[in-house]
Amino acid sequence: MAFEVRYSAEAERNLDDILLWLMVERQAGETGLRWFQGLQTRVATLAEMPERCPLAAESSSLGLPVRLLLYGRRPRVYRILFTIDGEVVHILAIRRPYEEAPSMHGA
Repeated sequence: MAFEVRYSAEAERNLDDILLWLMVERQAGETGLRWFQGLQTRVATLAEMPERCPLAAESSSLGLPVRLLLYGRRPRVYRILFTIDGEVVHILAIRRPYEEAPSMHGA
């Protein structure tokens, strides 16, 4: 079963911020673009079997089954937080290492 993957407004802002950070602050060039494309590819894998991902620690405090997909290498592991609603995967937020949980305003 294929799921539709949708980004919340917050997750889209997160992607914009990550790309800006890579290209402007880090001046990562082609390497940064490849890494960013890898992040997007990793998110796209949620179209197949998103249930394979564990519940995030935030689930209990939010009262929602928020799941977690990781991308990157330690210590720079990014956290992709999402929910599943029927046949739709909702990407809530993409957090940089050491960043807080999503605000859940758009959930």
